[in-house]
Amino acid sequence: MDMHTVVVGTSGTTAQDVIAVARDNARVELSEAAVNALAAAREVVDALAAKPEPVYGVSTGFGALATRHIGHELRTQLQRNIVRSHAAGMGPQVEREVVRALMFLRLKTVASGRTGVRPEVAQTMADVLNAGITPVVHEYGSLGCSGDLAPLSHCALTLMGEGDAEGPDGVVRPAGELLAAHGITPVELHEKEGLALLNGTDGMLGMLVMALADLRNLYTSADITAALSLEALLGTDKVLAPELHAIRPHPGQGASADNMLRVLAGSGLTGHHQDDAPRVQDAYSVRCAPQVNGAGRDTLAHAATVADRELAAAVDNPVVLPDGRVESNGNFHGAPVAYVLDFLAIAAADLGSISERRTDRLLDKNRSHGLPPFLADDAGVDSGLMIAQYTQAALVSEMKRLAVPASADSIPSSAMQEDHVSMGWSAARKLRTAVDNLARIIAVELYAATRAVELRAAEGLIPAPASRAAVEALRAAGVEGPGPDRFLSPDLAAADAFVRRGALVAAVEQVTGPLA
Repeated sequence: MDMHTVVVGTSGTTAQDVIAVARDNARVELSEAAVNALAAAREVVDALAAKPEPVYGVSTGFGALATRHIGHELRTQLQRNIVRSHAAGMGPQVEREVVRALMFLRLKTVASGRTGVRPEVAQTMADVLNAGITPVVHEYGSLGCSGDLAPLSHCALTLMGEGDAEGPDGVVRPAGELLAAHGITPVELHEKEGLALLNGTDGMLGMLVMALADLRNLYTSADITAALSLEALLGTDKVLAPELHAIRPHPGQGASADNMLRVLAGSGLTGHHQDDAPRVQDAYSVRCAPQVNGAGRDTLAHAATVADRELAAAVDNPVVLPDGRVESNGNFHGAPVAYVLDFLAIAAADLGSISERRTDRLLDKNRSHGLPPFLADDAGVDSGLMIAQYTQAALVSEMKRLAVPASADSIPSSAMQEDHVSMGWSAARKLRTAVDNLARIIAVELYAATRAVELRAAEGLIPAPASRAAVEALRAAGVEGPGPDRFLSPDLAAADAFVRRGALVAAVEQVTGPLA
């Protein structure tokens, strides 16, 4: 495991810490301040539990059953039962990184001292993360309101030593066996603790944080591939001039135009749009790349602002306030997170769509300004990249379906007590698919654009130094250049991995310096 340690305090966490725990197996520790805050809040809950008056979540049932007062002798059973009954997920197992983010973010809220959970429960949550034990969480079960209830319940079930979990070796076993193997004692939940472990937006937030990290890489990669396509199509870089973008001052647009201009610096291919087949202007998919890519960048910035606010939040119901009051609230509603998850899926679909249009233009001999049909070696005998574009088009079509907002839907639950929900978990799940598809779409454009640039170079037109760096790095990664038809799927998979791991950006930045 990574030796990096993330310390959880009382005031939230950062996106970097979420990724460190979720993806890099960083160790988790509770700060002294967090332990003290946990103990202080627990004293408040214990005092309320001793009173005869019912308090929601402490001495009552839940949801539509909140009107029943629960006596002392049944409260441990009540907390155990809420976890067991709410661990009702179905469908495929959710990815390990998502579950680790989910658990870590719930621990972040617990450590705030606003939930009334005992310090030993929080420590067990940290111990499970540090042991590399990952509860089995299922695809379906969250409506994104009252928190990601079913996913969080499966995590809480593991803390109790029940249900199934995946060990650090990737093998699914009974959770009790895994806890015992790592010397972790299962928890017995006291008043309010079961509810506090279930009532948060942690799953959708974790997926938002990871999607933002992935999309930042993909947006920079898309600026690079758009520049390569412009170059291969003998387009003009004059449309990227900073003075043009300054008069429409969207920050993302300016950043994308600057990225493209820096990639194209020193190119011998740009500016030939008045040669054999004169053009007044390049097509929209080329000329408007900064506007589309840039609008997506600005959407990322807005989503990151929402994520940062949520990372600083303590989401539970009821909550222990600084003055000692325990109050019910609606902060568990996932609408703020759900909206930006949907916004990102829309932006990603449009980015994929404009990328596919440039690829199609590179392959069409009537619009490619002298490139061979489908970039084939011997057109007719060879089909070139014809079907690579089909695959890209299929991915774009799915991206459009995934852009339909989940947050526009709501379905009532809990006997109409929970009558308006966010569907934020569903928005997050489809965004993960959209991010994966976007990486593949950009990889196909990269594959086509680098081949086209090499074909131009063979004619004596020298590409920009940054473009050459991209081509050389891609070829070094095992993706072959122009030539007769071959089995394309491995090349496309290698190009996808190259983009996804940030290798395209890294190769170009060796020439350009850091890109936005």
